[in-house]
Amino acid sequence: MAEKELREERLRKLEKLQNVGGNPYPVNVPRTLSVHDFLERFSSLEAGSEIVSLAGRVMSFRGHGSILFVDIFDGTSRAQAVVRRDDMSEEMFDLFVQTVDQGDFISVTGVAMTTKRGEKSLLVSGWVMASKSITPLPSEWYGLQDEDARYRERYLDILLNEETREMFRRRSTFWRIVRDFLLDRDFLEVETPVLETEPGGADARPFVTHHNALDIDVYLRICAGELWQKRLLVAGFEKVFEIGRVFRNEGMSNEHAQDYTALEFYQAFSDYEKGMDMVRELYQTIARKLYGREVFERHGHSVDLSGEWKRIDFCEHLREKFDIDPLTCTDDEAESVARANGIEGASNVARAVDSLWKIARKDIAGPAFLVGVPVYLEPLAKRSTKKPGTVERFQVLLGGSEIGKGFSELNDPLDQRARFSEQERLREAGDEEAQRMDESYIKAMEYGMPPAFGFGVSERLFSFFENKSIRETQMFPLMRPKQ
Repeated sequence: MAEKELREERLRKLEKLQNVGGNPYPVNVPRTLSVHDFLERFSSLEAGSEIVSLAGRVMSFRGHGSILFVDIFDGTSRAQAVVRRDDMSEEMFDLFVQTVDQGDFISVTGVAMTTKRGEKSLLVSGWVMASKSITPLPSEWYGLQDEDARYRERYLDILLNEETREMFRRRSTFWRIVRDFLLDRDFLEVETPVLETEPGGADARPFVTHHNALDIDVYLRICAGELWQKRLLVAGFEKVFEIGRVFRNEGMSNEHAQDYTALEFYQAFSDYEKGMDMVRELYQTIARKLYGREVFERHGHSVDLSGEWKRIDFCEHLREKFDIDPLTCTDDEAESVARANGIEGASNVARAVDSLWKIARKDIAGPAFLVGVPVYLEPLAKRSTKKPGTVERFQVLLGGSEIGKGFSELNDPLDQRARFSEQERLREAGDEEAQRMDESYIKAMEYGMPPAFGFGVSERLFSFFENKSIRETQMFPLMRPKQ
């Protein structure tokens, strides 16, 4: 039977329920226990013949005639309800048979019983409709096979696919572990603006919108409040962090999304050396607490997070890989090497070198810290006193990808202004990802900002642990509307 005909049949069942005085969408229904608690307390409930009410979605029917076996799922667990003609009025049983479908939410009342096959069940003496399903569910045995359909109707994917459901439970736990890790170390959780008059804190193209009340264009933030959190260091807070949504008007890939959740934290009187130890501990803590292991597969790499992590020098690695020195090469030299490696449109040495690095990193399994990055690639980090021309920045390398970045924060307002000015020059030359001058941030820094360490990582870390694309690990990834 076609979906349209099935829907019409269900509408007739809904009307039948209404004709006998039933409400297909009541405000509330009897529910004394969750299914999980019912199963946990089953032995005592059965021994005491205690009457209980369960509510949930009908996932399947079995049986016929005078007895039905109905699986009910309420989000906590699944249990079997046994519906027999002999245990309720004939009218109530017939109404159940004539109006209840797979997908409906129902409330069932009765006593715990163990079937002849040893299955923990509820012997039903009464029932009410909780919410009538109009459109039939896909078969739970097959679920949604088409990726596009799975993303568009993610609620069905979660309902019918236990693996998907459990992944999103892990995602919630992932962020809770991160939050607890920082709170246990006396960090203050803060909220910073999502709408900004100047997007800053990262190299990215922002989304632009219009603020009607102020009659100005504003930007959706491209990082989780980096420049705002550093203002809070100026304000006297020692340790701050934020977990929130970030928006970047850029391309889509297995590792890139337009809006996603990210963490950023900042600690005064620290630096990137201490920060590397803290970040390694954070990643290892997530691995152990959430997955019970420290070895993961990603992009054909086996990554063991335990122990110490090696360091890889950015410039040395590119010299070996492409015979180019990022510290001395010119724009033309960098662009020539980039073109020779299939990279087009690199408008300056920064974009060319960064694009070459994106090729080189794919062969690095990690875990490793990438260090020794040129100043021109990081306008917000302190200059290295040990290696001229570079900054005290590291990136976490896992399975051929960059998954987290931290650095000793630049707190010299004069140097910061000069770096922003260079970024503005690049922007005027056509580099849309170059950062903008932020006068209010520089003014805050001029009041005095303590030396500090800052770090940011997005939900890409969770997708690494799950060995899935970032779109797969988002509940509702952005989709082009159906035509």
